[in-house]
Amino acid sequence: MQFSLLAGLLVTLTSLPSGLGVSVDEHPPKITPQVFIISMFTPESQIWHNIPDFNLLSQNITLPGLSPLFPYIHCTADQKICQLTTGEGEINAAVSTSALVLSPLFNLSKTYFLIAGIAGINPEIGTISSVTFARFAVQVALQYEIDAREIPRNMSTGYIPQGSVAPGQYPGSVYGTEVFEVNDALRKIAARFARNATLADSDVARDYRSRYISSPGEEEEEEEEGIYGAATKPPSVIECDTATSDVYFSGKLLGDAFSNTTKVLTENQGVYCTTQQEDNATLEALLRGASSGGLVDFGRIIIMRTASDFDRPYPGQSAMDNLLYAEQGAFEPAVENLYRAGIQVVMGILRGWEGGFEGGVRAGNYLGDDLETLGGKNERRGQEKLGKRGVRAGEKRGRR
Repeated sequence: MQFSLLAGLLVTLTSLPSGLGVSVDEHPPKITPQVFIISMFTPESQIWHNIPDFNLLSQNITLPGLSPLFPYIHCTADQKICQLTTGEGEINAAVSTSALVLSPLFNLSKTYFLIAGIAGINPEIGTISSVTFARFAVQVALQYEIDAREIPRNMSTGYIPQGSVAPGQYPGSVYGTEVFEVNDALRKIAARFARNATLADSDVARDYRSRYISSPGEEEEEEEEGIYGAATKPPSVIECDTATSDVYFSGKLLGDAFSNTTKVLTENQGVYCTTQQEDNATLEALLRGASSGGLVDFGRIIIMRTASDFDRPYPGQSAMDNLLYAEQGAFEPAVENLYRAGIQVVMGILRGWEGGFEGGVRAGNYLGDDLETLGGKNERRGQEKLGKRGVRAGEKRGRR
């Protein structure tokens, strides 16, 4: 009697509609996006919504571990394009991206990741409203710090690489998240796609960037004009590198210090031009996915940042005014350009999927972190880096 009741119950359960989720025999296919857009907060994410090219809101997928502010993954109906909004700052970016990478709902082994957010820009390299693509992401705030009012007179900054004794030295203590290098060949392809876009700008931004031109006549002012010449030009697509810091900084001295940090950690290959709060954290989560049985292909990552403000003041302006009070007029154009440039990248990958993107873009450079987690670093270069690390940890160099 008991056996027949149990048998009847099993027959009933297995005959229920699969939508009720009770059948243990059915395993829905994993979602396999071709492109995953990674946004950080609402303006960056919403610029991709309700647009004619595709509807990212066709599917809203809940995932454990996402930010409580952004609890959904959004995907198009065909699941070729998806979007994650991580939340702002390094902690949110790391946890949300890890939740995605480790989710059993997705197959991300051939997915291209487009990290698409706004950033501050160095006026020595570019201007507001521009679109930038990075090869290196450097965690510039992972250092010793001495308050600016107490730094020694022979030092140009209060930031000292960990395990070192002065600015400009290679870190003697390495966590492994200080610098990431992504696929430079893919970066160049993405930048080429983005140059097909007509970039947004504003009258306020045009007026503000003109202030980085000094009045002629004084030697000091002419020198400043030369330094900030890039700031006065119209927005464009630039290939340069990005600095990650949870601290939102402003000023020429800090900008110069972190530019130097970028050079040191990339062996003089990196060019600091944008500053943001998340990229190294996002990249660490993706790297761990790549090193965990190939959940992610680290060679399929694009770092795109659009310039919403300058990281330092124009000549005669205070760092405080630049940070808190000046109306630079570039926030809205920078957000708009995430879509205008980004859609060119996304559609370029989708259109060329069968023509080559499905198989991946061969990188001619090292990919990964400074710990060689993914392997493949040039042996000679690796030995040189380790040698510099040992020497610089105990070397006093004073001013840069």
